[in-house]
Amino acid sequence: MSLVDLRSDTVTRPTPAMRQAMAQAEVGDDVFGDDPTVNLLQEKVAAFFGKEAALFVPSGTMANQLAVSVLTEPGTQLILDEGAHILNYEGGAPAALWGVQLHPLTSENGKPKPQAVRGAIRPKNEHFAPAVALALENTHNRAGGSYWRMDEITAITQEARKLDLKLHLDGARLWNALAASKLDPKTVAAPFDTVSVCFSKGMGAPVGSVLVGSSALIEKARFTRKRLGGGMRQAGILAAAALHALEHHRKRLVEDHARAAALAHVLSSFPGVEVLPVETNIVIADLSGRKETQIDMVETLKEHGVWVVGFGENRFRCVTHLDVDDAGIEFATTVFQKVLGAAV
Repeated sequence: MSLVDLRSDTVTRPTPAMRQAMAQAEVGDDVFGDDPTVNLLQEKVAAFFGKEAALFVPSGTMANQLAVSVLTEPGTQLILDEGAHILNYEGGAPAALWGVQLHPLTSENGKPKPQAVRGAIRPKNEHFAPAVALALENTHNRAGGSYWRMDEITAITQEARKLDLKLHLDGARLWNALAASKLDPKTVAAPFDTVSVCFSKGMGAPVGSVLVGSSALIEKARFTRKRLGGGMRQAGILAAAALHALEHHRKRLVEDHARAAALAHVLSSFPGVEVLPVETNIVIADLSGRKETQIDMVETLKEHGVWVVGFGENRFRCVTHLDVDDAGIEFATTVFQKVLGAAV
């Protein structure tokens, strides 16, 4: 083994069985609504989360932005955590596309408290953009893959409803959260107006996310998807990969979690390295206690065959996934020992 790619779970490649499912997919024109494989995927995901309808889209960013578009209006505010993907990694889309102002909240582990949400609500006044929606992220990328417990979800969503806020769940890695928590997906999704889930991360499909919600909201989202150029034609080839992942890759996510925990244990043993708590498949290592910069460390690890990604001034991130098996973790461990085992 000469290369282990831990940059992200987005780097996975379709398995031979997934490629076979894609090759055999029955297709139609999804813009006309007659691709049977897309329709089947949408029906299955909607039912899985107990929602009326679903929409297959090219990316998680599009799924999130469609949710923002249907839950807000220009000149209103969306409340979210300061580390949220919607705020940090979606190109300023809420402002550029929908005229929506973001109100970020400080939190621990990517999970704002109900009182913080209440504190973000300003009086009705001509000076203030009204807050109309709250978005949560589960699992939370920048918080090291932390996931929401059901009591936490209940507390914050009930508070949001008291404040007349609509609710979106960015569930790009919700599959990991469900695998770790063993919670019922319908129960987790129930408090939210919209939920997005991604198939091209831990689930191992090459492309695609799904947005679920009420029939009325998904109808609006479908119209906006077309406006954004997200209407795909014979998309059943891609939907078949997601269907295969739903059936065959969901239960194995706990293997990624175990491998992430093993990596975290190794990394935390080195001098000057602090590892954020690991709950799913993301490991964030802080190098503040070492002399090497994050940039130097990422480059050195790459030279030795382990690819990670810089994640802030003094941090790098590793993400376990379908394409990294036990042998890959063993190889990465050997490299970490070679590179990080030296004195600070």
